[in-house]
Amino acid sequence: MTVPLPSPFVQQLSALLGPQGWLSDAASRRHYGEDDSRRWALADAVALPRDVDDVVAIVQACRAHGVPLVARGAGTGTAAAAVPFGGGVVMAMTRMNRILALRPADRCAVVQPGVLNGELQQALMPHGLFWPPDPTSADICSIGGNLACNAGGPRAVKYGATRDNVLGLVAVTGTGEVIRCGGAYTKDATGYDLTHLLVGSEGTLAIIVEATLKLSPRPLAQAGLRAFYRDATSAAAAVSRIMAQPTTPTMLEFMDRNAIALLRRNGTDVPEAGAMLLIEADGSHDTLPYALEALAAAAEGDGLLSLDVAADGSARDRLWAARKALSPALRTIKPGKINEDVVVPVSRIPELVAGVEVLATEFDLPIVAFGHAGNGNLHVNIMYQPDDASEHARAHAALPRLFALVLALEGTLSGEHGIGVAKRDFMAQAFSAPTLAAMRAIKAALDPDGILNPGKVLPDL
Repeated sequence: MTVPLPSPFVQQLSALLGPQGWLSDAASRRHYGEDDSRRWALADAVALPRDVDDVVAIVQACRAHGVPLVARGAGTGTAAAAVPFGGGVVMAMTRMNRILALRPADRCAVVQPGVLNGELQQALMPHGLFWPPDPTSADICSIGGNLACNAGGPRAVKYGATRDNVLGLVAVTGTGEVIRCGGAYTKDATGYDLTHLLVGSEGTLAIIVEATLKLSPRPLAQAGLRAFYRDATSAAAAVSRIMAQPTTPTMLEFMDRNAIALLRRNGTDVPEAGAMLLIEADGSHDTLPYALEALAAAAEGDGLLSLDVAADGSARDRLWAARKALSPALRTIKPGKINEDVVVPVSRIPELVAGVEVLATEFDLPIVAFGHAGNGNLHVNIMYQPDDASEHARAHAALPRLFALVLALEGTLSGEHGIGVAKRDFMAQAFSAPTLAAMRAIKAALDPDGILNPGKVLPDL
């Protein structure tokens, strides 16, 4: 049970933000207290700042009164990083939604955190540019949320995740001080790299209020391949061949046999196979055919059953329809889903898939694996019936076994969803005590009173 907010605190912030920016009704507290993890908690109040000065005032007030403060984007996160389990104030960044500058000559954009990924992409189209991070929720997720969890997506194999596409940040620390790091340049050997430290910190170190984003030229042409293999080992060997040759694919997606079987049951036109790779290349109209030829040659090898080429837009859309249909189709298996975005070295994907199959048999649950093979980042989906006590218990007992498997394969807990609370208790297995101590020291330096998103990322001592 949380302690009611102090009256002077409420009076100060309600006067500062007005009725549109300070919400205390039950519906708003519940709405802003949940995210796509399907977990929720009631915030004590919701603050919607309009500018950096508002953010500073909110942080300083929270610090002065010892009130927890949880920054929130669009609520599309899956690790419960934006859920206010300890009550306090949720600071929703939706009103700080301006594109401050488009600088095509410098290949960068300066934005506030509430700008939606999809809105930015639309604004960049007339300039022939795009921002590479492309999470599944790109149309509705915010840039601030992408920055907070270091979002990725299929394009990350060529263009990198969010951290690789940020040049500079302005942020407010837990003491209410404004810090500026990086800028509209691509080389920087000046001091500590605070920019990339803050990206992926899930609002536990500072609250990002402005970002300078690195842009890329929009490719003139795209084409794709769809390759079916006898088993996961054959597909993983093909991934290694593809990533070893000079042409880097734009996307390189993997589906295991369970994912393929699910697509077939739901009417998608794919043959029976042990694994599938979806491969895409981009470039100019002159260079694309050569890139496609190189990727197709690398995809061939032992275990290849068939290879399809999609050279035009409609054919490419049909090719990727199978990948886009996967997540909705999972709910036809079981309504409950634990979706983990684990990462292993590419060469160890077969061991991960084999280990997942063993877990599915041992715990008697459907487990489906698919995702970004070029990065070794697979989404392992443990499916269960939430109102069946036995299945619920088995699903949550399988989770630590999955993480133990991933760490044994030299992998890590998250590639793009972040830690939040969903994986927090496994951090002690992923990192040594001295490493966690270093992380806690950084947290203490930037947020000495521990008001910023408490209870997230770092496990309890």
